[in-house]
Amino acid sequence: MGTLIDRFDEHDGPVRGVHFHKSQQLFVSGGDDYKIKVWNYKLHRCLFTLLGHLDYIRTVQFHHEYPWIVSASDDQTIRIWNWQSRTCISVLTGHNHYVMCASFHPKEDLVVSASLDQTVRVWDIGALKKKTVSPADDILRLSQMNTDLFGGVDAVVKYVLEGHDRGVNWASFHPTLPLIVSGADDRQVKLWRMNDTKAWEVDTLRGHMNNVSCVMFHAKQDIIVSNSEDKSIRVWDVTKRTGVQTFRREHDRFWILASHPDMNLLAAGHDSGMIVFKLERERPAFSVSGDSMFYAKDRFLRFYEFSTQRDTQVIPVRRPGSTSLNQGPRTLSYSPTENAVLICFDIDGGSYELYVVPKDSIGRGDVVQEAKRGTGGSAVFVARNRFAVLDKSNNQVLVKNLKNEIVKKSSLPIAADAIFYAGTGNLLCRAEDRVVIFDLQQRMVLGDLQTPSVKYIVWSNDMESVALLSKHAIVIASKKLVHQCTLHETIRVKSGGLG
Repeated sequence: MGTLIDRFDEHDGPVRGVHFHKSQQLFVSGGDDYKIKVWNYKLHRCLFTLLGHLDYIRTVQFHHEYPWIVSASDDQTIRIWNWQSRTCISVLTGHNHYVMCASFHPKEDLVVSASLDQTVRVWDIGALKKKTVSPADDILRLSQMNTDLFGGVDAVVKYVLEGHDRGVNWASFHPTLPLIVSGADDRQVKLWRMNDTKAWEVDTLRGHMNNVSCVMFHAKQDIIVSNSEDKSIRVWDVTKRTGVQTFRREHDRFWILASHPDMNLLAAGHDSGMIVFKLERERPAFSVSGDSMFYAKDRFLRFYEFSTQRDTQVIPVRRPGSTSLNQGPRTLSYSPTENAVLICFDIDGGSYELYVVPKDSIGRGDVVQEAKRGTGGSAVFVARNRFAVLDKSNNQVLVKNLKNEIVKKSSLPIAADAIFYAGTGNLLCRAEDRVVIFDLQQRMVLGDLQTPSVKYIVWSNDMESVALLSKHAIVIASKKLVHQCTLHETIRVKSGGLG
């Protein structure tokens, strides 16, 4: 849940750009009052104001190493400032319309800028570094003085990237590769490559239905994220150059994107505020049994032993074919006596894979085993060599053996959208507003409880109590679903344990 922790009010009018310093307690802001302000957020005050721009300031950014700030403005210039000496050290001119954004390269002495003049420009600021990071050699210092006296250029245009048919709103460097991505009012996202001598267009990603506001490379995955005035965020595969995911809002246009420096989090600003989100679940599907745990991660079924902290690959797990990003295993069910594992996926209406793990394969990780597969909303073991599969369309469960053969069918007492283990031969069935415990053998309801939509189920070790975890609540009940207590949380409930 997002909570406002501070507010800084000294700008006159809208503030269009902000950026945190990566190691100091500073952030910089630029606004429609033509001012750049550097703030200490711990002291809660503006330290100083940088003046020089003659129109609205669009973006501001700290350099990752030097005491510099780069700013982009509607006055058609980019300025580089030294925030320690509080002076402007370079003005980059060349664009002939508003400069919508400018940013430093993460490693090299380069700046990329995007403008409504329909171009993306890459600037070489190597000479500025030599000039400001003072030379120790006397001859170098003398030549520097001559350059200063007779006028030298400390920032030059290296490339002008032309290809967009309308104004360009954003351009970003790739964190490690010689790539640039840009987004424009022509509704296109373009991918560019550069080398020491030239830069060229590689591909165009089409799909947005209105102006592309912002676009960036993901720091850890081969994907591009873009957002637009068409009220959507789109995710693109860099290698295949295809769209893999789209998030939409009903009424709000998107304007800006940012990524967390360490965590797998993205933020997007829109007309009504902002959202913080992940592209993929980070929590693996797992099942604990005694001193050990099976879990699925990075396309492998893995085995972890708590006492020895031994973590080993067991067998490769095939991912179902899908263009969606979030396609990893959702749940995992384990039968200890048979050493059998059921891995469930959510995509395409739900599917499962059944693996019987040879005892000697644990720790080898090279055993390729053909899984037994099937479709179903969810699947769990209900006995040593029996598992139940939810058939949502017919509101029934299919009980199968380890050969993946149906041995029994049972209609369910409620319109269940998920099933969970509830002791041998029993299922806990979840509907939108209630859960029931259903005995598969006698085909009767053992317990019924009204509760907000349940995400996770945690049983006590003796199977006498159960915790039902919802988005913002925890319900504790007996094994027959007799209510014992409810706890409400303001922050989302992610997991829990019951002794």
